[in-house]
Amino acid sequence: MLEGIERETAEHKGGRGEPGGRAPAAGAVRHDWTVEQAVALHDLPLFELIDRARSVHRAFHGEHEVQLCTLLSVKTGGCPEDCAYCPQSSHYETEVGAERMLDVGAVLAAAERARGGGSTRFCMGAAWREVKDGPAFERVLDMVRGVKALGLEACCTLGMLTDDQARRLKEAGLDAYNHNLDTSRKAYKSIVSTRTYDERLVTLRNVRRAGITVCSGGIIGMGESIADRCEMLVELARLDPQPESVPINALVRSPGTPLESLPPVDPIEFVRMIAVARLMMPRAMVRLSAGRTELSREAQLLCMYAGANSIFYGDKLLTTPNPGPDEDRALIEKAGLQPMAPAAAHAARR
Repeated sequence: MLEGIERETAEHKGGRGEPGGRAPAAGAVRHDWTVEQAVALHDLPLFELIDRARSVHRAFHGEHEVQLCTLLSVKTGGCPEDCAYCPQSSHYETEVGAERMLDVGAVLAAAERARGGGSTRFCMGAAWREVKDGPAFERVLDMVRGVKALGLEACCTLGMLTDDQARRLKEAGLDAYNHNLDTSRKAYKSIVSTRTYDERLVTLRNVRRAGITVCSGGIIGMGESIADRCEMLVELARLDPQPESVPINALVRSPGTPLESLPPVDPIEFVRMIAVARLMMPRAMVRLSAGRTELSREAQLLCMYAGANSIFYGDKLLTTPNPGPDEDRALIEKAGLQPMAPAAAHAARR
């Protein structure tokens, strides 16, 4: 099962090119991964897996840099989807109620604060099943224009998109669109029934055709198997081009949702997932996302060592808790890391 993986790792060991840059290793990005190969990687002895992932990370990315991103909910709650992990779903009785959409001024004020705190990417999320043309979408377009005027990368996660809507977001200046696969095709059916797996892939294709970079990852700890986790990474790695951004989340067990009683994710499982994502998608920004509040500082740093080079920065990720900015600044400083500068962040996602 590891046939070809040894070759893949070896291709990255011949030097890093410019300091902080990426070595143009021939054949480094593969789109022919199999689930069996991904599982074989995942199940390597931990230190060997981390060593391999670290080697690939150093070949393509600045080894001491981490991008700070901020995620803001611009339309909270009342979502018609039934995603079993989400407290914003109207199908469940949770602490998150439906709220009115934020106005453009409030969003841009939040973006300015994020920029002042060191974030270089600002993502706006709306609890919609799909984007609908009209005043709300026009407001989002104005938000995107405003965020870009502040010198930040602009990202959105708004649900399903048509070709035309993706084109309009691109014209407004959108850099990236987040649309997670969540899990494997097989496990997906037990998590979401209001949207199909293929509909998610169609949105990713629409985003790519518009010239917007793709941000897509998933969530572990929802009762899926290791093979399911690896199958999700294979699905992403087979996209051509591969996603520029791959967020890896651990389930945040929200009261009132069907998954609230599941056990927490073992931190080592989080590390393994980060490492395999780095090996399979070497050029991507691998984002250590939801679930960090249940990780020790040491576990978070191990994730970064294994290939995560971005964190979401701020008290909340949409509606779920996140380590506070002071905690993250202290962690970054203690580890001798440095926040990625805007120009470097822009280059890294290309």
